[in-house]
Amino acid sequence: MMKLKAAYKVLIGLNILLFAEQLMAQVETGNTVQIRTIAVAPYGIENNLTRSGIYYDLANLLIKDSKLNSHHRIYPYARIISELKTGKTDLTIMFKYKELKDYVVYIAPLPALANVVIGLKGNRFKSISDLEGKTLGYLRGAKFSDEIDTNIKIKKYRTNDFSQGIKMLARGRIDAIIGPMEPIISAAYSIGMVNIFDEPLYVSERTPWLQISRKSKLQMSVNQIRAAFNNILTRGELKKLQHKYRIDALVGNP
Repeated sequence: MMKLKAAYKVLIGLNILLFAEQLMAQVETGNTVQIRTIAVAPYGIENNLTRSGIYYDLANLLIKDSKLNSHHRIYPYARIISELKTGKTDLTIMFKYKELKDYVVYIAPLPALANVVIGLKGNRFKSISDLEGKTLGYLRGAKFSDEIDTNIKIKKYRTNDFSQGIKMLARGRIDAIIGPMEPIISAAYSIGMVNIFDEPLYVSERTPWLQISRKSKLQMSVNQIRAAFNNILTRGELKKLQHKYRIDALVGNP
């Protein structure tokens, strides 16, 4: 009987070892995590062959800490949303979207971001109703305010990025732009148009989430991923990246 129990323990140990070896083999031979970061500075920045940004670097830290292979690209919102549905994208950081509710698992939140509407100096908007009859520069694929999205009296001009929206605003082709304050100011700095804005109208607050496609083949549990990501946030890596990309200085955070 004792010999049988010993043999049983050895068999269990061998099975665990075999499973671990198979898992590592999958990782090493092509179980590559497909990461996509939104193409919105300062979160995802692509210049020629160089990629960077707050969310881009955060996701890379997660993969590094998790010791997994990854293939990381910077894509527009709409393409990431489509790929999360099909499983072509495993992991991303962005807002929650209603159309993704059944397609992703929300892992961990980041600090909430304030969404604003902002016009040129001398053209301040004090309420959403002030926008009726106006044209709003709106990032293609994004959703920043349900109240504005459903108001058919507010015209929306879809832009490729915030820099395009700011340039159109400066030329009088649109009346205001909408989006999180951070990328708007970051884009304004990048094109030398910082001091053109009036006071912003705060229209919503939304929380970015680390999220994974339900069709992902990622070989880690949700709890492991959540623990690894929260550890990165606890270490203060997000604050370091905000400082690196000058966000604290740009939006006046302490």
